[in-house]
Amino acid sequence: MDRPRRTRPVLAALTAALLAVPGITALSSAARAADADLARNGGFESGLDGWSCTAGTTVGSPVHSGGSALQATPAGSDNAQCAQTVTVQPDAQYTLSGYFRGSYVYLGASGTGTTDVSTWTQSAPDWQRLTTSFRTGPATTKVTIHTHGWYGTGAYYADDISLVGPGASTGQPPAAPTGLTVGAVTSSSATLSWSAVTGATSYAVYRDGTKVRTASGTSATVTGLSPSTAYGFQVAAVNAAGESARSATVTATTTAGPSGGTSDLPAHALVGYLHASFANGSGYTRLADVPDSWDVIDLAFGEPTSATSGDIRFTRCPVTDCPNAESDADFKAAIKAKQATGKKVLISIGGQNGQVQLTTTAARDAFVSSVSNIIDTYGLDGLDIDFEGHSLSLNADDTDFRNPKTPVIVNLISALKTLKARYGSKFVLTMAPETFFVQMGYQYYGTGKWGGQDPRCGAYLPVIHALRDDLTLLHVQDYNSGPIMGLDNQYHSMGGADFHIAMTDMLLTGFPVAGDANNVFPPLRPDQVAIGMPASTNAGNGYVAPAEVVKTLDCLTKRSGCGSYPTHGSWPALRGLMTWSVNWDRYSNWEFQKTFDGYFG
Repeated sequence: MDRPRRTRPVLAALTAALLAVPGITALSSAARAADADLARNGGFESGLDGWSCTAGTTVGSPVHSGGSALQATPAGSDNAQCAQTVTVQPDAQYTLSGYFRGSYVYLGASGTGTTDVSTWTQSAPDWQRLTTSFRTGPATTKVTIHTHGWYGTGAYYADDISLVGPGASTGQPPAAPTGLTVGAVTSSSATLSWSAVTGATSYAVYRDGTKVRTASGTSATVTGLSPSTAYGFQVAAVNAAGESARSATVTATTTAGPSGGTSDLPAHALVGYLHASFANGSGYTRLADVPDSWDVIDLAFGEPTSATSGDIRFTRCPVTDCPNAESDADFKAAIKAKQATGKKVLISIGGQNGQVQLTTTAARDAFVSSVSNIIDTYGLDGLDIDFEGHSLSLNADDTDFRNPKTPVIVNLISALKTLKARYGSKFVLTMAPETFFVQMGYQYYGTGKWGGQDPRCGAYLPVIHALRDDLTLLHVQDYNSGPIMGLDNQYHSMGGADFHIAMTDMLLTGFPVAGDANNVFPPLRPDQVAIGMPASTNAGNGYVAPAEVVKTLDCLTKRSGCGSYPTHGSWPALRGLMTWSVNWDRYSNWEFQKTFDGYFG
């Protein structure tokens, strides 16, 4: 992420103005007898329980009191914010305070219903108390308190954060909903409705015992379901006091629906990229020499004539760079021979150096025409989208993955739907995004509500979602990645089974985009998901040994040996594995292929 940084002199010049903002005061009066500290785990003695942090952890030193404190380190455009939402009373006075160390540390509250407040310290080499106050609006029942640092200024520390004021009257949870019925059902969704419950402020929808979404009204559509599958649904009513008992269970069975082009793939598939247009240290591998274990072979790469032209060209590796490259005639014959044994051969578009930005409808149409020409020339089975770098990003006003507005996103979706319609149900469509463009969307989506985030965050989500019924395989690149937060709200790093388990669980469970429980990216079917791994240490960062590959598969398909990460299910129908690349695996004596064959047979 990259964002221009404000200089410290500018921040210093703002001090007087900031201190003049209403609510940034230090209150010395004692709290009223009825007041209570409403902040949960403000001393961080229970780790980060109750807090949602973008880049935080707890430490044993330094601390202001007790045995723990928060340490958070801003990086790039992430200011390392930690926040929690607190239930409050309307039209009531509250005092927010805490102790901090570091440079440019902020404490504030938002969603107050009146004037949101913030206070900060420019420099606190030792523990310094910050305090501010606010009054809630006449209809406000929840506020969010937060602390954060400033971009590129190093770690800050926080401890003993409190929000003092009248506690909310919790009362009793509402009664369980009644009248739950199933409405329209498709191959991937089911619509539910139920009777309103007195005193409920929202409703929690459960699928087979797992909460899948929150609804503000008395109906909801649950998406991301598998075709021809029976699901049990329940609903609970929610208010400030908690959640009711769940309703009686109703069952919905999805329709058969489209196959996504997967019907003639094996139950478990091995996918690999073949270096067809370039040479590197792994050596050139002829297509005819690729072993039969490889079920989907992606020809790398088709690249655009310019970033915004949409005109894709596939030029095979010249004999000057690849002396053992086969002729075009032999290459085409090898494609037909692979297809005769049930293998799929695709053209992969993009790659590290192939930036593709379909900014106009003309570029969209050129993309469709040129990709069709490549497919027809070589008799290929379909297309792999490997857009990296700056190919996909979201405009500032593009905030809903279900209804994208950004031209490069809208035009890509349109182009892929056109290609799918042109070639029919057997057309194989796969995607190989990086984690930054998919799982990072759990924390960030585009530039964010307040701007400043990398607009590429989660940018693949609208493309995947719009094409989920046409998508054969999604194999996210679980390599060359920074740490990514999983559904356990912990960061996971490359190098072991844990990373692959957490990243794949997100795809198969679904997740709230940018933490919004009412904006959930639905799960993909397990037969649509393969796990992307590098074939060797030479192939990319994030290589894992065969034992870790097996551990990953055991956890996800059998829920066995998962370690510390709690998966949300087991998926025996997980499609398989993808690797970069066939060439690097051959260079490493086919280690990755042998691991796949040894596991799936």
